[in-house]
Amino acid sequence: MVSLCLTIGACAMPDPPMSLDNPPAGSTNTSSKPSSNPSSSGKKADTPSVSYDSLIASTTARDNTPVCPVPDAPGTQTAGNDLAVIDYSHVSDGYIMVNYLGSNGKVKLQITGPNKVTYTYNIQNGYAAFPITSGDGSYEISVCENIEGTKYAVAYKTSLSFSGISEFGPYLHPNQYVNYNSGNKVVTLAANLAATCNDDLEVVTAVYNYIIGHITYDYNKADTVKSGYISNVDEILKSNTGICLDYSSVMTSMLRSQSIPTRLEVGYAGEVYHAWISVYIKEVGWLNGIIQFNGKEWSLVDPTFGASTDEKKLKSYIGDGSNYATKYIY
Repeated sequence: MVSLCLTIGACAMPDPPMSLDNPPAGSTNTSSKPSSNPSSSGKKADTPSVSYDSLIASTTARDNTPVCPVPDAPGTQTAGNDLAVIDYSHVSDGYIMVNYLGSNGKVKLQITGPNKVTYTYNIQNGYAAFPITSGDGSYEISVCENIEGTKYAVAYKTSLSFSGISEFGPYLHPNQYVNYNSGNKVVTLAANLAATCNDDLEVVTAVYNYIIGHITYDYNKADTVKSGYISNVDEILKSNTGICLDYSSVMTSMLRSQSIPTRLEVGYAGEVYHAWISVYIKEVGWLNGIIQFNGKEWSLVDPTFGASTDEKKLKSYIGDGSNYATKYIY
C-alpha cells in the first residue's frame, strides 16, 4: 500500500535547506547577507594568485598529493524495491548511495539518524552519495515521490542499523553538498596552496586566506537562488563570487582533498540561517574558535563573514562561538 506524506508528514515540506541563504519559515531575517559590503573587485590586492592549471610538487615534508575518493555502490549490502535502491556497502566510510529508479520528476530522500535529526535531499535517477553523520545507531531512510504541491507518497522506506562508522569518513568523502573529484580545479588549487605548507594547520590557513581574498559575496544570487541549489565548486572558483553555501562547499572540497577532515555545517549564526565549516587538526582536535588561533583552538571557520566583514567586528560578533548553533552537518 502506498502511504501519503502530507505537509506535516514524514516527507513534509518546507523543502530541505538547499538554499542556505534563505532562512526557514519563522525566521526574522530574510537572508544571511554579511553586515558589510564586500569589495567589488572580486579580489584583494594583498592575496597572491595561485595557479590551478597544473599541480605543483610539495617543497616541504608534507605530502600535498590530492586524495579524492570516489563513492561507489558495489551492491554487497543493499535494500530497496523496484523504485529505489539504497546501497550501504560503504557505510563504515560514512556514506550511503541511493538510486531512484522511477519516473517521477520531483523526488525527496529523507534520512533520520539516532539523534532524531532529519536530513532531506532532492534526488533523481542515478546513484548519488549521501553522508551519514549521526554516528552508529538506527536510521530511517525514505524515498518519497511528489504527488502534487507539497504532497508526497512514500515510494520506499526502511530502517537500518549501522555500526562501525568511521569518525572522519563522512568528512573525507564527496557527497551531494560537497561534490568534488580529482579533475576539479579546486582540488589542484588546494594542492598548490599546500605545496609550501609544513602541516595541516598551515594548509587550512592558506586555503582560508585564499578564499576570503578571492571570492566575494554575491548579493544578487542570494536574492534569487532557488530551493534545491547545489554549488558547482569550479564555477564558483571561476566567477570569484558566491553565497555562503558556495564559500563553504569550495573550502570543504579543498581541505578534504588534502586529507583534512572538514565538516560543512548548517544552522544559525545569531538569527540568520547560514553555512560554515569546522576542521580537524591531529594535534588539536576539532577546532572550536574562529579566525584567531590561540595555540589550542580554532574552529567554526566561516569564510563568508571572513571575506566581507572587518576583522574587529568579526571577532566581536563570533566571540567564543556561542552565536553559532549547528543544525545539520554534511
